[in-house]
Amino acid sequence: MRVLVAGLFFAFLAGGYCISFAQTKSSIIQGKVLTENNQPAEAATAVLLAAADSSILKSNLVNKNGQFEFTGLQPDSYLILISKIGYVKVYTGPYKVNSGQIVTANDIVLKLSNNQLQEVKVVARKPYIEVKPGKIVLSVQNSILAEGNSAFDILRQSPGVRVNSNETLSINGRQAALITIDGKPTNLTGDDLTSLLRSMQSSTIDQVEMISSPSAKYDASGGGIINIILKKGKNLGTNGTVTAMAGYGKYYKSTAGIVFNNRTSKLNIFGNYTYDNNKGTRTITTNRNITYNETLSNYDVDYNNIQKTTNHNFKIGADYTINPKQTIGFLVSGIIRSDDFTKHNDLYISNQHQLDSIIRARSNLDRGSNYLNYNINYNAVLDKSGRSISVDGNYSTYTRHSNEFITNSFFTPAGNTYRDDLELENLSPSDIHIWTSKVDFVNPLNKTSRLETGIKYNNTRSNNNLIFGPKINNIYEADPNFSNRFLYTEAVSAGYINYVNKIGKWDITAGVRAENTHATGKSWGLNERVPAINTNNYFNLFPQVQISYEADKKNIIGIGYNRGIHRPLYEDINPFLYYTDLYDYRAGNPQLKPEYTNTIQISHTYNQTFSTELYYTVTNNAYDFPVYQQNDSTKVNITLRKNFGQIFVYGASFYAPVQFTKWWSGSFNLDAIYVRYKAYAQNGDFDRGKQDIIFGSTQNFTITGTLLGEISGRYETPTIYGINELKASYSVNAGISKQILDKRATIKLALNDVFNTDRGRNHASYQNIDLSEVNKRDTRIVRLNFTYRFGKSTIKSANKRNTGNDDERRRTGN
Repeated sequence: MRVLVAGLFFAFLAGGYCISFAQTKSSIIQGKVLTENNQPAEAATAVLLAAADSSILKSNLVNKNGQFEFTGLQPDSYLILISKIGYVKVYTGPYKVNSGQIVTANDIVLKLSNNQLQEVKVVARKPYIEVKPGKIVLSVQNSILAEGNSAFDILRQSPGVRVNSNETLSINGRQAALITIDGKPTNLTGDDLTSLLRSMQSSTIDQVEMISSPSAKYDASGGGIINIILKKGKNLGTNGTVTAMAGYGKYYKSTAGIVFNNRTSKLNIFGNYTYDNNKGTRTITTNRNITYNETLSNYDVDYNNIQKTTNHNFKIGADYTINPKQTIGFLVSGIIRSDDFTKHNDLYISNQHQLDSIIRARSNLDRGSNYLNYNINYNAVLDKSGRSISVDGNYSTYTRHSNEFITNSFFTPAGNTYRDDLELENLSPSDIHIWTSKVDFVNPLNKTSRLETGIKYNNTRSNNNLIFGPKINNIYEADPNFSNRFLYTEAVSAGYINYVNKIGKWDITAGVRAENTHATGKSWGLNERVPAINTNNYFNLFPQVQISYEADKKNIIGIGYNRGIHRPLYEDINPFLYYTDLYDYRAGNPQLKPEYTNTIQISHTYNQTFSTELYYTVTNNAYDFPVYQQNDSTKVNITLRKNFGQIFVYGASFYAPVQFTKWWSGSFNLDAIYVRYKAYAQNGDFDRGKQDIIFGSTQNFTITGTLLGEISGRYETPTIYGINELKASYSVNAGISKQILDKRATIKLALNDVFNTDRGRNHASYQNIDLSEVNKRDTRIVRLNFTYRFGKSTIKSANKRNTGNDDERRRTGN
């Protein structure tokens, strides 16, 4: 309510400013549009754009005489865009307009378009997806049916994006991508990152950049970067969006949120708030076969979890223009999350195919987390040549409590108890603090080239405790074999230099990034005063080059190379032994080292829509997949991460959007790779490879001018992921949307995973491991979404902010 009142208050202020500006004498731009045969281009659309950043200000239809006129203009520089179905778009200008002036543009002539490829036509308007060398850009505001979707739903259906059973996103083979928001690292992974992306509605998003070959100014991510650019007002005025969603799968889903902007001549205030209240399920069936002393044992688990989640996702910020060349701003964002898990875990133990016993574990887990991020930034243009500097300071905190109480009951095959219940306490609080500062400098060398340099310093402190033990005489006692404290500190100093130039038809970006890391882990067992200390210091250089050649106006050929690093999550290097059941645990590995990836890409784009790419990646010290350590005698299995070996990926991708009829358009994407995993000698003789082909398609149907439909599908062939063989995965989604209230509001009805087929299925058979698993989440969900946009609709996106702590926020992993 406070946010809504604030939005109305800002709207009142904007009204006052509009009254004051109305007293300024306005200007006019007028002109005439003709076709190639010198006839008036009646019904063509004339759009007035701001010359500074091409934001849309006004639009008019050309009259029967071919004339158009824009009135009530303030002194400024403008561009004009003319478009008409069947003709090539024309941009003219800039037009410098003074107070009270009438500017008449030269006659504008439209040429016939020739975009037909036999019977299939390239989409004439600016596409939802735009392909560039080393980058795919999703213009979310250009997709009406994207309204009501979350950022996660948009990404998982995007070309070249892979989603594994843990809902990790990747764009280069299977290496996890670095997720950034306005260039800022999220510092979150796993369920928390997924929750953040699911709570971020499309109404808050301007564009999504999927950068497969990031330049040296970005953090050296081996798996590429997915950068989500949020909307933020820059023109004078007020606007906002209100959203509400109600859904149902096996249980209820609900979301409500608001986005607002208000800008005066000096101050821009922006923010958003989203509330999620969801209930969902997850089932995991695991079958583990163990042979010991010529006896076959089967440890089969049925795990069922019902999870209730409430999420508060918020952002508030302001930018203040000191003068036309200097801006200072601040940003506060956060996620307050609460989870309540009800877990049922049934373990069936058999010997020689005869059921021996059953262990039933029932637990309730109360978990809550608070993530807060504070940013202050300064930008300045230093002189007339365009030299500029930007400075960012960032501080992030992440606190979590996790309290689980478990009761294990023991039964014979006949259902009789054979021992007393075992009650366990599992407490794992966590506290993470991250300080980041960075400075970036841009020095134009001439009209086509520039030199970019920058430095960054990051300091992380992660404090984690694990208190685990049984209840004895009605009192929980910590078990020294499991209870522990782990303190991890890490300092990363980085600097880069980047050269950008355009020479004729050639575009060149080349640079190198240097990073020095100093990390220390200290681990205390129960009642230990002297910790076990592990240090890891390393220095790396990360070169990058991207060269593209514009053969003609529609064909661009590119080649690129980059080297990147993927550091472990903080929980992956934490030496704790996490309880799953009495025979299954998950452990951290304090000896875990980063993995390094080298990538070569060759690409071709046609008309910024059709894209073909060949790529090859090699990953050393590969660790980002599960491995297992099983004791055949005790039957205990431990899942962990280790620097297993190398990954080789040979890939080809293709993306094509097409327009079949006036009412039916579609897009098709294919990503085919051959992936090979090869173990280092100390990890055995594992050396396997297999294809991984993903085909996706989205079909859009314009039923009426305000009623649209969409069907999307995705299929991935069987493949391998580390030592696991993955079975095929596939799903279909469908939706329909209707614009109402003069197109300011949209109602959308969508059904995700229509046939309820979206699940993970894997089997590991290596050394003494024989394990199969089926992982199913609550994916078949029907959602009804309402979106309403209020206020001025021409507010444009502001400059992107890159605070520089992207990778650190990713690695909190809680």
